[in-house]
Amino acid sequence: MLIDIIKNRRSVREYEEKDVPDEILLDIVEHARLAPSAKNLQEWKFIIVKDKERRQKLCEAAKNQKFVAEAPVVIAGVATYTDYVMSNGVTACHVDLAIAMEHIALAAAERGLGTCWVGAFYQEKAKEVLKVPDNCKIIALMTLGYPKDKPVEKRRKSMDEIICWEEFK
Repeated sequence: MLIDIIKNRRSVREYEEKDVPDEILLDIVEHARLAPSAKNLQEWKFIIVKDKERRQKLCEAAKNQKFVAEAPVVIAGVATYTDYVMSNGVTACHVDLAIAMEHIALAAAERGLGTCWVGAFYQEKAKEVLKVPDNCKIIALMTLGYPKDKPVEKRRKSMDEIICWEEFK
């Protein structure tokens, strides 16, 4: 069940040295392709990085977080149109890519793969490594692979701590 996948998904920072087959990666990214987006624009690209040297360069762009280089795969979620601001004042590309990348995380978890969101990276350095054009923006990097160990469960706030009825309290 989906709730079990969500409950068991964890951020993984230690991976087995084991290749993830392309057909599994394509299936996982299919889930991102099907994600909703503002005005259904789907203004995104997903760059799948398996090359060890390029992952090392991404690691350097990601403030030398070692697990970025050690993961067998890194997926970059790239916004190809960054100017559309929704009527709520939020830039759509950030929301769209967050939804799509979480689809990737859940699809990976369903297959026994681990992922970790990486938001701590230098935009220009990462764009250079991945040859992303100036008019685009990398919204997130996500490591992906077979977890070395079972990640420990994290505490989550109770429902009473996060829900308000009718108005903010």
